[in-house]
Amino acid sequence: MRFSSRRSFTSVVASIVLLIATQSAFAQTPKTVFLENLTWTEVRDEVAAGKTTIIIPIGGTEQSGPDVALGKHNARVAVLSQRIAQQLGNALVAPIIAYVPEGGYAPPTSHMKFPGTITIPDDVFEKLLASAANSFAVHGFRNIVFLGDHGGYQNDVKRVVAQLNKSWAGTPARAFVPPEYYGTSSDGYSEILRQHGFHDDEIGTHAGLADTALLLAVAPQMVRVERLRSGPKLGPADGVYGGDPRRATAELGQLGIDAIVSRTVDAIRKDTAGR
Repeated sequence: MRFSSRRSFTSVVASIVLLIATQSAFAQTPKTVFLENLTWTEVRDEVAAGKTTIIIPIGGTEQSGPDVALGKHNARVAVLSQRIAQQLGNALVAPIIAYVPEGGYAPPTSHMKFPGTITIPDDVFEKLLASAANSFAVHGFRNIVFLGDHGGYQNDVKRVVAQLNKSWAGTPARAFVPPEYYGTSSDGYSEILRQHGFHDDEIGTHAGLADTALLLAVAPQMVRVERLRSGPKLGPADGVYGGDPRRATAELGQLGIDAIVSRTVDAIRKDTAGR
């Protein structure tokens, strides 16, 4: 009888300890830098604790040849933004902007000539960026950082940043577009590949070796590798401009990913120092 009571008491204590531990686990903020995975109270508390930098990742939905999925820029900027935010330590990452200017549709121009590409007008895109940035400024973010993964809208982003900083004069908020991000993913990465023996006619400017290697490093499932390796050399009619992606590898891509992250982190820290 006494043994049974003692066992029951032990079971009750164990249940209480388990309940407290479970409640404690639920009360903790998830270990994520992605804003959309947090509740509004968690975002409020993160900002109050010092996470006052928000990264707005801009991708795009466009063709990149027959062997690379349409969401290349979105997948790439998601991984890069996450790693950059994690290294900064005081940043969160906003939802990816996947709808960007990609050419006209009456008649189709640029990437819009290829099925699956999505485009919006430049003025709509710029209003979207400005509205997102103003939303974050209202909620206490002081450093609004735009990271654009695609070359076609870089001037749009620079224009928005200039307009925001003009309208925010005298407030704690400021917008940034570190040139190191896109500069490293394009010209900077091409130079790295040249140092490893590759030439421009293979590196390419769109959907070539550089583009494909970067994607293999972060989302290999988005590249049709077997068909890519065994297929013929592709050209502009296929959506591949000035390059040959057939020798792209994840190892080569990782060289670019590491450079983009480290250079962008350094640039953001320099731009936001003392803020």
